[in-house]
Amino acid sequence: MRGSTPRCGSPSEADHTNPTFGTILRRLPGAQKSARGAPAYSRFVNRRAGGYLAAVAHLAGRTPNEVTLVSALCTLAGILALALLPPTPALGVGVAAALLLGYALDSADGQLARLRGGGHPSGEWLDHVVDSAKIPMLHSAVLVSAHRFGDHPDWWLLVPLVFTVVESVLFFAMILNEQLRKLHTTAGPANGTAPSAWRSLLVSPTDYGVLCLAFVLLGAHFAFTAVYTALLLAQTLFACAALPGWFLRAKRLTANGGEP
Repeated sequence: MRGSTPRCGSPSEADHTNPTFGTILRRLPGAQKSARGAPAYSRFVNRRAGGYLAAVAHLAGRTPNEVTLVSALCTLAGILALALLPPTPALGVGVAAALLLGYALDSADGQLARLRGGGHPSGEWLDHVVDSAKIPMLHSAVLVSAHRFGDHPDWWLLVPLVFTVVESVLFFAMILNEQLRKLHTTAGPANGTAPSAWRSLLVSPTDYGVLCLAFVLLGAHFAFTAVYTALLLAQTLFACAALPGWFLRAKRLTANGGEP
């Protein structure tokens, strides 16, 4: 533990000098960011899956940037398969699996960095660049697939285009929220209340993990189209509700030099 000096041969020292999978898992809670406000899949499933993958990568001596690149390759494989192959039930399962593995590895790279003692700005940069690329690429692949293999009405082709805009804006705004808070706030968390599980469930339709799961329905044309469109509507409603509040919070940061 930071600030303590374990005796030679103590379990704490052994955990760091000769770690096992179990000892790494016990260290994971301290290597994970707060899940406050995160949607349910990201909070309860993806974060834990990323922790297991981070432990495996730590034992294998891999670096966070290597994990980020593997995450990008998994996501890219799913996106290319979606764009290039005709939609079938098997393809839907494969695309969902590739995207979900990429998402779990996206959680693992940050946890691995903290397990190793802290990340580097270049790693955070790489992680955000990969994330910002996968959003438009994924929805563009949906558009390509719908145009090549589907029988959607012409107006529906606007759905993935609008999805690209809405999700890109939300992603950038959330990253900007975090950076502005770091820049203008020196105090710790405003309170120690536990994040609400009900809130996490309520915002589940905005979860990237839920979007990945939706591709399991890819072989069922009507079901996938309906779910994908519903997820866009949920994202749009969330954006309309969240963006004004985030703007006002940023305004208070500017006015007060920190959050009230």
